Amino acid sequence: MSANQANQANRANLMRALSANERPRGPNALSAVGTFTWRAMRGTLSQLPYMAIDVVIFPIIFLLIFTFMFGGAISGSTGNYLQFLLPGMLVYTVTTMTVYIGIAIKTDIDRGVFNRFRTLPFWQPAAIIGTMLINLLSYAAALTTTIAFGLALGFRPEGGFAGAVSAMLLVILYAFSVSWIFACIGVVAKKTESITTLTYVVLYPLMFTSNVFADTSTMPDWLGRIVAYNPISLVSTAARGLMHGDAAAADLLTALAGMAVFFAAFAPLTFWLYRRKTAR
Repeated sequence: MSANQANQANRANLMRALSANERPRGPNALSAVGTFTWRAMRGTLSQLPYMAIDVVIFPIIFLLIFTFMFGGAISGSTGNYLQFLLPGMLVYTVTTMTVYIGIAIKTDIDRGVFNRFRTLPFWQPAAIIGTMLINLLSYAAALTTTIAFGLALGFRPEGGFAGAVSAMLLVILYAFSVSWIFACIGVVAKKTESITTLTYVVLYPLMFTSNVFADTSTMPDWLGRIVAYNPISLVSTAARGLMHGDAAAADLLTALAGMAVFFAAFAPLTFWLYRRKTAR
């Protein structure tokens, strides 16, 4: 076959493909989420040296500081305080990490990545969900580090292995629900710096007015009631109960209800704002 005949045959095949009645099927939602999870994982692997700070170094530093600098003053014994502190420290650790969801989404928007995504025929929310899912691994790694180092310092979960794993799963679920708040902020924020500022202005006051570091029974009655209903306190209380084998059903249900409210309120709002933003 001559080159001219080959060109004509290729052109004929191309015209048949373009004129076909059936269009190629686009990826389904599950396939799209899997693709974007893989994309997020590749980005995460490239940031491993920086992630080690949040996943390994920060949990160890904060556990050491609060246990040995404040444990004796708060509980009279660093050992007793560690038993109280570590479950709450799990909540504290992942809460500080959820802000990176918003930063990652905002960075992609600023780079024009989402503008390119909207031209492609896939389920658009997958771009956000993939980013959310890969961070579950980061949360799990940070929690594992915190528990492992706590065990080295002398922490002993009275609920045993099952209690520790249940507490981890509860805290990961909490982190996933809170992440939607920062995903929503990441979509609408005008500057990346504003996301970080919000962390200092809102998130840290909430964390330090929770029962992560101090028992509400040591506080004035009016303050103890406020602290007890802090969403971070609700999860911290439930995690302590699971860790030490005395979890109350009411505490677990209240914590799960709070997570459900975060998810129901901010996940649909995030998708709606994302569609509006990418439709411009």
